[in-house]
Amino acid sequence: MPKYMLIMRSTDETMAVYENMDFEKIMNDMGKFNEDMVQAGVLVAGEGLTDAADSVVVDYSSETPVVTDGPYGETKELFNGFWIVDVASREEAVEWAKRAPLAGPGSKLEIRRVQQLDDFPQDNEHVQKERSWRESTGQL
Repeated sequence: MPKYMLIMRSTDETMAVYENMDFEKIMNDMGKFNEDMVQAGVLVAGEGLTDAADSVVVDYSSETPVVTDGPYGETKELFNGFWIVDVASREEAVEWAKRAPLAGPGSKLEIRRVQQLDDFPQDNEHVQKERSWRESTGQL
């Protein structure tokens, strides 16, 4: 089955809404959503991210990468966390995304398919090495 990443995106306005919400309610709502995905057998991974102000950006625009503190670009839209789900179709990923307990103006989930080894040329040496590594670690 294909895997999809549900990418949590928000704005400064969204974060302000969450700051005024009961933290225990947020935790319970997220916990229930995660539990539902675990019980359905679709959750592969899911993590939240720390504040974007604590981030570091490595910019490859010049010959030597440049490292700067802070979020990438303006903070009009932030990447807050993600879930990876293993579902039968994009439509099923959309149905799970619609159930996510997100709130506030600017809250969005972007859904993107995670590429699989079969998406790449199978005669490539590095694809073959990765396949072997994944098989040896039980990931395939």
